[in-house]
Amino acid sequence: MMSQLVTRTAAVLLASCACAAQAADWSDTSIGYRYGTRFAEPFNNSDITKNIVNLNHVSGYKYGKNFFNVDFLMSSDDDPSSAGAASGAHEAYVVYRHTLDLGKVSGANLAFGPVRGVGATLGFDYNSKTDAGYNSKKRMVVAGPTLMMDVPGFLDVSLLALWESNAPFNTYTNVATPRYRYDTHAMLTAAWGIPFSIGIPLSFEGYANFIAKKGKDEFGGDTARETNIDMQIMYDASAVVGAAKNTFKIGVEYQYWKNKFGNSDKNNPGATARTPMVRAEYHF
Repeated sequence: MMSQLVTRTAAVLLASCACAAQAADWSDTSIGYRYGTRFAEPFNNSDITKNIVNLNHVSGYKYGKNFFNVDFLMSSDDDPSSAGAASGAHEAYVVYRHTLDLGKVSGANLAFGPVRGVGATLGFDYNSKTDAGYNSKKRMVVAGPTLMMDVPGFLDVSLLALWESNAPFNTYTNVATPRYRYDTHAMLTAAWGIPFSIGIPLSFEGYANFIAKKGKDEFGGDTARETNIDMQIMYDASAVVGAAKNTFKIGVEYQYWKNKFGNSDKNNPGATARTPMVRAEYHF
Protein backbone atom coordinates (compact mmCIF):
# COMPACT_ATOMS: atom_id res chain seq x y z
CA MET A 1 0.00 0.00 0.00
CA MET A 2 2.71 2.47 0.99
CA SER A 3 4.83 1.66 -2.07
CA GLN A 4 1.81 2.22 -4.33
CA LEU A 5 1.17 5.56 -2.64
CA VAL A 6 4.79 6.61 -3.13
CA THR A 7 4.76 5.51 -6.77
CA ARG A 8 1.54 7.36 -7.55
CA THR A 9 2.62 10.47 -5.66
CA ALA A 10 5.99 10.45 -7.41
CA ALA A 11 4.29 10.23 -10.81
CA VAL A 12 1.97 13.15 -10.02
CA LEU A 13 4.75 15.29 -8.61
CA LEU A 14 7.11 14.63 -11.49
CA ALA A 15 4.35 15.51 -13.94
CA SER A 16 3.72 18.72 -12.00
CA CYS A 17 7.44 19.45 -12.03
CA ALA A 18 7.61 18.98 -15.80
CA CYS A 19 4.63 21.27 -16.38
CA ALA A 20 5.99 23.91 -14.03
CA ALA A 21 9.44 23.71 -15.61
CA GLN A 22 7.95 24.55 -19.00
CA ALA A 23 6.50 27.75 -17.52
CA ALA A 24 9.35 28.47 -15.13
CA ASP A 25 10.07 32.12 -14.37
CA TRP A 26 13.56 31.12 -13.19
CA SER A 27 15.59 27.93 -12.75
CA ASP A 28 18.98 26.76 -11.58
CA THR A 29 20.46 23.35 -12.33
CA SER A 30 23.81 22.18 -11.01
CA ILE A 31 26.15 19.23 -10.85
CA GLY A 32 28.11 18.96 -7.61
CA TYR A 33 30.82 16.93 -5.91
CA ARG A 34 31.68 16.59 -2.25
CA TYR A 35 34.19 14.52 -0.31
CA GLY A 36 34.67 13.62 3.33
CA THR A 37 36.53 11.03 5.38
CA ARG A 38 34.44 10.96 8.57
CA PHE A 39 31.04 9.73 7.49
CA ALA A 40 29.27 7.35 9.86
CA GLU A 41 26.67 4.60 9.55
CA PRO A 42 24.61 2.95 12.31
CA PHE A 43 26.14 -0.24 13.76
CA ASN A 44 29.47 0.55 12.10
CA ASN A 45 32.19 2.03 14.30
CA SER A 46 34.51 2.98 11.42
CA ASP A 47 35.07 6.39 9.89
CA ILE A 48 33.90 6.05 6.29
CA THR A 49 35.21 7.96 3.28
CA LYS A 50 32.57 8.93 0.72
CA ASN A 51 32.66 10.54 -2.71
CA ILE A 52 29.30 12.09 -3.53
CA VAL A 53 28.11 13.32 -6.92
CA ASN A 54 24.80 15.13 -7.07
CA LEU A 55 22.36 16.60 -9.57
CA ASN A 56 20.26 19.48 -8.26
CA HIS A 57 17.45 21.50 -9.82
CA VAL A 58 15.37 24.35 -8.41
CA SER A 59 12.85 26.42 -10.34
CA GLY A 60 10.09 28.89 -9.69
CA TYR A 61 6.88 29.58 -11.58
CA LYS A 62 3.82 31.78 -11.08
CA TYR A 63 2.35 29.84 -8.15
CA GLY A 64 5.32 28.21 -6.44
CA LYS A 65 8.61 26.41 -6.78
CA ASN A 66 10.17 22.98 -7.27
CA PHE A 67 13.22 21.40 -5.67
CA PHE A 68 14.80 18.17 -6.92
CA ASN A 69 18.08 16.58 -5.80
CA VAL A 70 19.67 13.18 -6.34
CA ASP A 71 22.86 12.19 -4.52
CA PHE A 72 25.02 9.29 -5.69
CA LEU A 73 27.09 8.23 -2.67
CA MET A 74 30.13 5.97 -3.09
CA SER A 75 31.58 4.61 0.16
CA SER A 76 35.01 3.24 0.97
CA ASP A 77 35.20 -0.43 1.90
CA ASP A 78 34.71 0.53 5.58
CA ASP A 79 31.03 0.55 4.52
CA PRO A 80 31.15 -2.75 2.58
CA SER A 81 29.08 -3.57 -0.45
CA SER A 82 26.52 -6.37 -0.51
CA ALA A 83 28.46 -7.80 -3.47
CA GLY A 84 30.87 -9.31 -0.96
CA ALA A 85 34.02 -8.07 -2.65
CA ALA A 86 36.44 -5.64 -1.01
CA SER A 87 34.50 -2.65 -2.26
CA GLY A 88 32.30 0.01 -0.73
CA ALA A 89 28.55 0.38 -0.87
CA HIS A 90 26.79 2.60 -3.38
CA GLU A 91 23.66 4.59 -2.65
CA ALA A 92 21.21 6.78 -4.55
CA TYR A 93 19.10 9.20 -2.51
CA VAL A 94 16.39 11.27 -4.21
CA VAL A 95 14.49 14.22 -2.72
CA TYR A 96 11.66 16.14 -4.39
CA ARG A 97 9.64 19.01 -2.92
CA HIS A 98 6.98 21.22 -4.46
CA THR A 99 5.90 24.32 -2.54
CA LEU A 100 2.69 26.03 -3.58
CA ASP A 101 2.61 29.73 -2.60
CA LEU A 102 -0.87 30.15 -1.12
CA GLY A 103 -0.75 33.93 -1.37
CA LYS A 104 -0.05 33.80 -5.09
CA VAL A 105 -2.79 31.21 -5.64
CA SER A 106 -5.41 33.14 -3.66
CA GLY A 107 -4.29 36.66 -4.54
CA ALA A 108 -4.16 37.53 -0.83
CA ASN A 109 -1.27 39.11 1.03
CA LEU A 110 -0.32 36.50 3.63
CA ALA A 111 2.84 38.27 4.85
CA PHE A 112 3.19 38.98 8.56
CA GLY A 113 6.12 39.97 10.75
CA PRO A 114 9.30 38.34 9.37
CA VAL A 115 7.24 36.06 7.07
CA ARG A 116 6.86 37.15 3.45
CA GLY A 117 4.62 34.25 2.38
CA VAL A 118 2.85 31.03 3.35
CA GLY A 119 2.97 27.85 1.33
CA ALA A 120 1.95 24.21 1.22
CA THR A 121 4.69 21.65 0.57
CA LEU A 122 4.31 18.14 -0.84
CA GLY A 123 7.09 15.75 -1.85
CA PHE A 124 8.90 12.49 -1.41
CA ASP A 125 12.22 10.84 -0.51
CA TYR A 126 13.47 7.67 -2.22
CA ASN A 127 16.66 5.74 -1.57
CA SER A 128 18.40 2.54 -2.57
CA LYS A 129 21.67 1.32 -1.06
CA THR A 130 23.85 -1.73 -1.70
CA ASP A 131 25.47 -2.11 1.73
CA ALA A 132 25.98 -5.61 3.10
CA GLY A 133 24.11 -5.23 6.37
CA TYR A 134 20.84 -3.48 5.54
CA ASN A 135 20.30 -2.67 1.84
CA SER A 136 17.90 0.20 2.51
CA LYS A 137 14.90 0.73 0.24
CA LYS A 138 13.39 3.81 1.87
CA ARG A 139 10.19 5.31 0.51
CA MET A 140 8.68 8.41 2.10
CA VAL A 141 5.91 10.92 1.30
CA VAL A 142 5.90 14.32 3.04
CA ALA A 143 3.30 17.09 3.30
CA GLY A 144 2.70 20.19 5.40
CA PRO A 145 2.73 24.00 5.70
CA THR A 146 5.73 26.21 4.92
CA LEU A 147 6.64 29.72 6.04
CA MET A 148 8.81 31.66 3.59
CA MET A 149 10.89 34.14 5.56
CA ASP A 150 11.76 37.66 4.42
CA VAL A 151 15.56 37.41 4.13
CA PRO A 152 18.15 37.98 1.38
CA GLY A 153 18.09 34.83 -0.74
CA PHE A 154 15.67 32.43 0.92
CA LEU A 155 14.81 30.76 4.21
CA ASP A 156 11.89 28.31 4.23
CA VAL A 157 10.64 26.70 7.45
CA SER A 158 8.21 23.77 7.20
CA LEU A 159 6.35 21.45 9.54
CA LEU A 160 5.84 18.23 7.62
CA ALA A 161 4.08 14.95 8.27
CA LEU A 162 6.16 11.94 7.16
CA TRP A 163 4.79 8.65 5.87
CA GLU A 164 7.85 6.39 5.69
CA SER A 165 8.49 2.73 4.95
CA ASN A 166 11.45 0.43 4.24
CA ALA A 167 12.07 -3.11 3.02
CA PRO A 168 15.70 -4.04 3.84
CA PHE A 169 17.58 -7.19 2.93
CA ASN A 170 20.43 -8.51 5.06
CA THR A 171 23.03 -10.30 2.93
CA TYR A 172 24.73 -11.74 6.03
CA THR A 173 21.61 -13.68 7.06
CA ASN A 174 19.82 -13.66 3.67
CA VAL A 175 16.72 -12.38 5.46
CA ALA A 176 14.41 -10.08 3.51
CA THR A 177 12.07 -7.89 5.55
CA PRO A 178 8.63 -7.25 4.02
CA ARG A 179 7.94 -3.58 3.42
CA TYR A 180 7.33 -2.08 6.84
CA ARG A 181 5.56 1.20 7.53
CA TYR A 182 6.68 3.27 10.50
CA ASP A 183 4.26 5.39 12.49
CA THR A 184 3.37 8.67 10.82
CA HIS A 185 5.63 11.24 12.42
CA ALA A 186 6.57 14.92 12.19
CA MET A 187 9.60 16.84 10.92
CA LEU A 188 10.41 20.48 11.57
CA THR A 189 12.71 21.48 8.74
CA ALA A 190 14.45 24.59 7.45
CA ALA A 191 16.29 25.17 4.17
CA TRP A 192 18.24 28.30 3.33
CA GLY A 193 20.55 30.03 0.89
CA ILE A 194 21.67 33.46 2.07
CA PRO A 195 24.28 35.49 0.13
CA PHE A 196 26.78 37.72 1.93
CA SER A 197 30.17 39.29 1.31
CA ILE A 198 33.38 39.93 3.23
CA GLY A 199 35.16 41.36 0.22
CA ILE A 200 34.50 38.20 -1.76
CA PRO A 201 31.09 36.79 -2.82
CA LEU A 202 29.96 34.09 -0.38
CA SER A 203 26.76 32.33 0.56
CA PHE A 204 25.57 30.42 3.62
CA GLU A 205 23.51 27.43 2.50
CA GLY A 206 22.06 24.27 3.98
CA TYR A 207 19.20 22.58 5.77
CA ALA A 208 18.25 21.42 9.25
CA ASN A 209 15.85 18.57 10.02
CA PHE A 210 14.44 17.80 13.45
CA ILE A 211 12.54 14.52 13.18
CA ALA A 212 10.27 12.97 15.80
CA LYS A 213 10.34 9.31 16.82
CA LYS A 214 8.62 7.02 14.32
CA GLY A 215 7.47 4.26 16.67
CA LYS A 216 8.94 0.76 16.50
CA ASP A 217 11.36 -0.18 13.74
CA GLU A 218 10.89 -3.23 11.53
CA PHE A 219 12.74 -5.39 14.06
CA GLY A 220 10.64 -4.31 17.05
CA GLY A 221 13.12 -1.82 18.51
CA ASP A 222 12.34 1.72 19.62
CA THR A 223 13.30 4.55 17.27
CA ALA A 224 14.92 7.80 18.39
CA ARG A 225 14.51 11.48 17.53
CA GLU A 226 16.82 12.64 14.75
CA THR A 227 18.75 15.87 14.30
CA ASN A 228 20.31 16.35 10.87
CA ILE A 229 22.03 19.68 10.19
CA ASP A 230 23.98 20.13 6.95
CA MET A 231 25.48 23.55 6.20
CA GLN A 232 28.09 25.03 3.91
CA ILE A 233 29.91 28.26 3.14
CA MET A 234 30.29 28.60 -0.62
CA TYR A 235 32.55 30.97 -2.56
CA ASP A 236 31.44 32.10 -6.01
CA ALA A 237 34.64 31.54 -7.99
CA SER A 238 33.02 32.33 -11.36
CA ALA A 239 34.85 35.62 -11.90
CA VAL A 240 38.20 33.92 -11.38
CA VAL A 241 37.61 31.76 -14.46
CA GLY A 242 35.77 34.43 -16.47
CA ALA A 243 32.34 32.82 -16.12
CA ALA A 244 28.95 34.35 -15.33
CA LYS A 245 28.00 34.95 -11.70
CA ASN A 246 27.10 31.83 -9.70
CA THR A 247 28.44 29.41 -12.33
CA PHE A 248 31.29 27.86 -10.31
CA LYS A 249 31.14 27.54 -6.53
CA ILE A 250 33.58 25.95 -4.11
CA GLY A 251 33.38 25.69 -0.36
CA VAL A 252 33.42 23.76 2.87
CA GLU A 253 30.54 21.82 4.39
CA TYR A 254 29.76 20.25 7.75
CA GLN A 255 27.07 17.73 8.66
CA TYR A 256 25.92 16.77 12.14
CA TRP A 257 23.48 13.86 12.11
CA LYS A 258 22.41 12.45 15.48
CA ASN A 259 20.48 9.16 15.67
CA LYS A 260 20.79 8.62 11.91
CA PHE A 261 17.64 7.16 10.33
CA GLY A 262 16.08 6.92 13.80
CA ASN A 263 18.74 4.57 15.20
CA SER A 264 19.69 5.57 18.74
CA ASP A 265 23.40 6.28 19.25
CA LYS A 266 23.30 4.69 22.72
CA ASN A 267 25.98 1.93 22.54
CA ASN A 268 25.95 2.62 18.79
CA PRO A 269 28.47 5.42 18.03
CA GLY A 270 28.06 5.03 14.28
CA ALA A 271 24.52 6.37 14.56
CA THR A 272 25.81 9.92 15.00
CA ALA A 273 27.95 11.53 12.29
CA ARG A 274 30.13 14.63 12.54
CA THR A 275 31.40 15.06 9.01
CA PRO A 276 33.47 17.90 7.50
CA MET A 277 33.53 17.97 3.69
CA VAL A 278 34.82 19.93 0.72
CA ARG A 279 32.31 20.81 -2.00
CA ALA A 280 32.30 22.07 -5.60
CA GLU A 281 29.40 22.93 -7.92
CA TYR A 282 28.90 23.82 -11.57
CA HIS A 283 25.64 25.65 -12.32
CA PHE A 284 24.04 25.88 -15.75
